[in-house]
Amino acid sequence: MHPPMSVKVKIINDPVYGFIRFPEPELMRVIDHPWFQRLRNIKQMGLAHLVYPGATHTRLAHSLGACHLVGKALDELKAKDIVPDKDECVAARLAALLHDIGHAPFSHSLENILVGVHHETLSRLIMQRMNSEFSGMMDKTIQIFDDSNSKGSNPGTGGKYYLHQLVSSQLDVDRMDYLNRDSFYTGVSEGVIGYDRILQMLTVRDNELMVEEKGVYSVEKFIIARRLMYWQVYLHKTVLGSEMLLINIFNRAKDLVKKGRKLFATPALNYFLNNHLSEDDFKNNPEHLDRFCELDDNDVMVSIKVWQAHDDKVLSTLCKMLVLRKLYKVLLSSESLASILEDKKKVAKDLLGLNDEDLQYFAFTGITSNSTYNINDELIKIETKNGAIKNITEIDNSLVNQTLARAVHKNYICYIQ
Repeated sequence: MHPPMSVKVKIINDPVYGFIRFPEPELMRVIDHPWFQRLRNIKQMGLAHLVYPGATHTRLAHSLGACHLVGKALDELKAKDIVPDKDECVAARLAALLHDIGHAPFSHSLENILVGVHHETLSRLIMQRMNSEFSGMMDKTIQIFDDSNSKGSNPGTGGKYYLHQLVSSQLDVDRMDYLNRDSFYTGVSEGVIGYDRILQMLTVRDNELMVEEKGVYSVEKFIIARRLMYWQVYLHKTVLGSEMLLINIFNRAKDLVKKGRKLFATPALNYFLNNHLSEDDFKNNPEHLDRFCELDDNDVMVSIKVWQAHDDKVLSTLCKMLVLRKLYKVLLSSESLASILEDKKKVAKDLLGLNDEDLQYFAFTGITSNSTYNINDELIKIETKNGAIKNITEIDNSLVNQTLARAVHKNYICYIQ
């Protein structure tokens, strides 16, 4: 038992859901923690605001939203006499609140280059450190996040796998919130989903989360909305190009640092430019995690702003392109684009007068992909009216068929002109 904590009920006015409540003192201890507050300074959608100017919302707002949706889901399950105890409800809410706490700045772009450790691993390490600071308050939270409660647990053994599924699955509160929130802030209405309908249709069978048959169409809309948002927003060609530009900036910066060149950086960013860390490094030396939790978008952008004046022509040009929004031109195609790469490199060479080795920063090809619904992952299950359990792909006249579930790959070329 933990000593009682006298904290007032916190009510936050969220533009997506309206007033959302955080009555649990455990949640407020975490929300007020500096490591959670750091998420105010990390944009949820990275550089997407260069295409959709309103997309400047933060990972903190998304985390609060995901926590709110878990609360709504648990209320529905309680109404159906699927009753996790109070501690489990708080733990599930905390798991949703902290599911993104390990994100680096511009995470999906810079995670591998700047930090080298997956954000879920860092989230787990941060939870463990916070749990120690809070005297074990988050033991169950870490179990839910880790899925240490086995999927096959029998009722009464303490395993609540469905709580993990609420936080991490193909129909979780993370995806529900980011689709709704990203749609709201970008103005792309294709991402709007009936999250409230889905939450009301949730049920549990054999310790697994599933959806009542009445909610099938809402789930199908959710999956299709995700597909549309990926191609229209997350993998929009200009968003893709801006992310590749950021990646190239840091590839160049790290290359210069390796060669002993002086490079301005904030203390937090400098630490990761000069240290190449592994998961074991983070586990064995707590200083790495402390430094990571000082790092946010501000460190990245202020350094890029200064690097515009660096004497390395490649770095300065790339940084000016990002700051001034003179981004790569991008072509997407189902066909290979390798045949036009040399022509694009020649244009870059004529424009910038660079040597052949450095042209890779200004004309290059790659492949991007979008998997709307992964049939090799844990499937969304539907409880039919007669009590049978089916995967959503097996429902009569299902929109989520093999074609929709197949990953779509597209070739791209980024270049300047």
